[in-house]
Amino acid sequence: MQPSIRFAFGPRNYRLMWLGLAVLAAGFITMMLDGADYGEGFLGLTLGPILLFVGFVIEFAAILVRHTPSELVPDAPVVAAAPFVASLKPAAPPVAPPAAAPTPPRPAKPAYKRPG
Repeated sequence: MQPSIRFAFGPRNYRLMWLGLAVLAAGFITMMLDGADYGEGFLGLTLGPILLFVGFVIEFAAILVRHTPSELVPDAPVVAAAPFVASLKPAAPPVAPPAAAPTPPRPAKPAYKRPG
C-alpha cells in the first residue's frame, strides 16, 4: 500500500493565491499608470491602494481557508484505548515537593558607590 501524500494547501488555496497575485499586480500596474505628477491622481492614490488591499486580503484568505471534506484524505482509524487505560494503576503515591531553599540575607549597603 502506497502512503498518501498530504499537502498543506489544496487546489482551491492555490487558485486563490494566483487570484490574489493577479489583483496585487493589477494594483501596482494601476498605480504606475497614473498620469498625474508623482502619482497623485485618482489611480495612484485611490484605486491602486484599494486593489492592493483587496489582493492582500485574498492572499490571507488563501492561506487561512480550509480544505473541503472531499479534498481531504481520510486518516487512519483511531483505536480506543479504554481497556489499556483501565488496567493502569499508579505505581506509588505522589511525593510532596522538597521545601524551598532559604534565601540569603540582603546586604545592608549597595555594592556600588554612587558618583557624586
